[in-house]
Amino acid sequence: MSGPALMLRGHIKDLGGGFTVRRLLPSVQRQSVGPFLFFDHFGPVTVQPSDEYDVRPHPHIGLATVTYLFSGAILHRDSLDSVQQIEPGAINWMTAGRGIVHSERRPPALADTSYVNHGIQLWAALPLAQEDCPPSFTHTPASALVQCRVADATVRVLIGSAFGVTSPVATMSPTLYLDVLLPAGGFLELPALAPEMAVYAVDAAVELDGQPLEAQAMAVLQPGAPARLRAGAAAARLMVVGGAPLDAPRHIWWNFVASRKERIVQAASDWESGQMGQVPGETEFIPLPAHRFKP
Repeated sequence: MSGPALMLRGHIKDLGGGFTVRRLLPSVQRQSVGPFLFFDHFGPVTVQPSDEYDVRPHPHIGLATVTYLFSGAILHRDSLDSVQQIEPGAINWMTAGRGIVHSERRPPALADTSYVNHGIQLWAALPLAQEDCPPSFTHTPASALVQCRVADATVRVLIGSAFGVTSPVATMSPTLYLDVLLPAGGFLELPALAPEMAVYAVDAAVELDGQPLEAQAMAVLQPGAPARLRAGAAAARLMVVGGAPLDAPRHIWWNFVASRKERIVQAASDWESGQMGQVPGETEFIPLPAHRFKP
């Protein structure tokens, strides 16, 4: 079997408001896998009542955010007047398109409670033809997502199709996102389900084609090659991401993604001048970074 083409170990990134993530994508070695430009793993972190744990309103263009929780809760609010408590097992897909503003905060019901927050947030680049589409937000509850048994593994098909199961989550380009649980010593042969694929080990090391894949590391797989996954002495959770390659190079600056540099310049100007809208009921916001985009 072919081994992974590339190993990524990520780095810690502070998003502000006490919210830190381990960022695997983009990296120096690899900008994207399928449509996914960002792969952020946050937690597990115990949030105390006294902790500041909020991401203030901020803008996006040209992408979709995909939020998935293992535990905890996040209150999503956006400039479309969407209000959604994100809970474990659900898929929350926010299409920024031509522009959206959102916040991610501790739910009021948990204000006086300690709880563990843990999950993954992805950014998917929108296809060129949809870069400036109208923004939208879609919540798919955990109960609508199907899981299946494959060899020793339990596989939840979050986005796309795999092992005879198709997710109800609609996307704008071929996209794959799986949540795989392997028991201790468990085995799964993962076929080439998409032109580009990667496997992320959330909480325990596994073997991938006989080679070690450390916990909180990502293996970008060889195109078209299956992967043999085996858990060690501990049960392991794996996230599989992939899809069709990007249809054109993308520029990324701050929270903006675009195929044209001038679109990022315009979005920065719009945010600074208050032209991108606001989240109803919010008065705070994250300002533009001091280091400005250089076309």
